Amino acid sequence: MAENPPIRVGVFGWGIVAPKSPNIAAFKANLASSETWLAPFNGFGPDNLLVGDPEFRFADYRPWVEARFPPRRFQQLEEKADLPAQYAIGAFIQGLCQNPGLERELQQLGTRAHVYVGTGIGSIGLYYDGSITLYHAQRRWDRFWAQPERNSALREFLATPKDHRETEVPANPETIFVESEEREATEQAWSHYWAARSPELQSYLDELAQIENLSVEVETAKLRVIREKERLHAKLQKKWGAPEPPWMVSANLIWNIHNGPAAQISMLGKITGLSFAPVAACSTFGVALRLAMNAIRSGEAKAVVVGATDPPPHPLVVGAFYSARVISANRSVSVPLTHLRGTHVSGGSVVWIVGDFEYMKSKGFKPIGMEPLGVGLSSDAHHIITPTLEGPRTAILEALADAQVTPETVGTWDLHATGTPGDFSEISCLRTVFPDSVLVTARKGTFGHGMGAGGGWELTAQYLGQEQGQIFRTPLAREEVNPSIGTVHDQFVFDADCKAPSGLAGKLSMGIGGINACVISRPLR
Repeated sequence: MAENPPIRVGVFGWGIVAPKSPNIAAFKANLASSETWLAPFNGFGPDNLLVGDPEFRFADYRPWVEARFPPRRFQQLEEKADLPAQYAIGAFIQGLCQNPGLERELQQLGTRAHVYVGTGIGSIGLYYDGSITLYHAQRRWDRFWAQPERNSALREFLATPKDHRETEVPANPETIFVESEEREATEQAWSHYWAARSPELQSYLDELAQIENLSVEVETAKLRVIREKERLHAKLQKKWGAPEPPWMVSANLIWNIHNGPAAQISMLGKITGLSFAPVAACSTFGVALRLAMNAIRSGEAKAVVVGATDPPPHPLVVGAFYSARVISANRSVSVPLTHLRGTHVSGGSVVWIVGDFEYMKSKGFKPIGMEPLGVGLSSDAHHIITPTLEGPRTAILEALADAQVTPETVGTWDLHATGTPGDFSEISCLRTVFPDSVLVTARKGTFGHGMGAGGGWELTAQYLGQEQGQIFRTPLAREEVNPSIGTVHDQFVFDADCKAPSGLAGKLSMGIGGINACVISRPLR
């Protein structure tokens, strides 16, 4: 008996936040040009780095939110949701606009509508700012309680003759010579040691414990008790003249852990099925799509919101990429497949709404772009950042098998291509599977390398072009192709549009940690 064909999956909505592209319409319009979307970073002061800084205004989505929620809700999102979550919310709202009624359908599906929106980096800017705030708060706190007037233990120590004092006490920066570069650390060690031994601080903490001991047994009294605690806390601070304790940092950090964007989408869309964040570095979008296709094919879901979102370029990330020797820093765009100087860090988001093809069409929804046929996943199990030939090749073969197609049916291919020596390996891997006729694109010279979102941008660009029978141009000039790469393969999309070849389209992403995701798609029919 013949097996039933797998359930088809279609794309029914999508949204983008990217450099120079606050929405999907701008993204598509910008693809018509071969000019780069990158801009100077200057995150360390003057520097030689280019990055992809997202163009975005969260206020553009205020009307949508306020039409569905009380006015306070948008303000809460502005105050508590970090940029990755806001980017994802914006892209999700865009995605609802391609098919009227899609929002209501996602709600009516109940637990058969899911949300898989991950991130590559997470809210690193928020973590950084919170760490800096904590660092300074801790220093103020320790200095305050290490002053002799608020520390009877220190007064007793200072009154003791030096030859009778404890010997395991940090050096007193006021009584010894300390080199200027070491003075800060010496002062911190002294203050931290004595603050921990202050009887006065212990009295303060005892009083604070009494305030925190206030409790309620019903939810309706919660707000009243919180306000009473705030009043008593302010009174305690005034009594002691103390700075705010270092544990009084912003709660926004826990509202913006990695599943925050997916959770915000589920709440705003009133989607009650599974919501979580797949995290697979540069392969995040492909992994999310595979999980969605699995859920739809198994009947667990009829529709899934998939995506990835990243913060804007941050000095910590840019510096880490530079130190890993995978980033270009010569003030010019590093175009993949050329001089192999490195990549460029970018931020933004991509969100698709995918669903059971026949089911969604029966509900009146129109598929867009292309049809994803299969996704293959693999791990190199080799190195944190240097790819192998076999790992990506395995993902490609898995994708072809999942799509139930052969290599000869593939007409065009989009590379991960980061403008590093790995480009040569990727092309070599490609040619072990596909014929020399396959037409190849590489787009990180256009919008840079979004850690989680980049693969989704590239896939969306592929789908948008194929939708109108073309492949959008890239920044690559024919004469700039690296000679070593040109000897392996010579069919590339250059800085001019071209007609899409017949056949299927493929896309490979290779993530940090050796995580590979390959997507095979076909034109809509």
